[in-house]
Amino acid sequence: MMSIIILAAAYRYYAGLAEKFGKTKWHFGILAILIYLGVQFGFGLCFGMFKEITNPGSLDETSDNTFTFVNLIGWLVAIAVVFGVYKLLERRFQKESFQKPSLEIEEIGNKEL
Repeated sequence: MMSIIILAAAYRYYAGLAEKFGKTKWHFGILAILIYLGVQFGFGLCFGMFKEITNPGSLDETSDNTFTFVNLIGWLVAIAVVFGVYKLLERRFQKESFQKPSLEIEEIGNKEL
């Protein structure tokens, strides 16, 4: 349930960023979801490999408990990565908007009579 809330928030903020800079909203929303799920998958894979290497056979005895300290750490790492990519995209879009000529300059001389 917590991941669904995080995914919805990530989608919303990335879509808002895209709307602010005139990009396609759903592309960036899907990007946020893919980043979050990719980080979660990578973190879980790395932790599982670490646990199996340090204590062989320990993964055979796992419980079905869905809320663990490892899940909490995975959520925090994924949120940090999603936020970091958000800030990188925001800076990149701001640089692009400063490099583009202003819309007012482009419309000089295009007045309809």
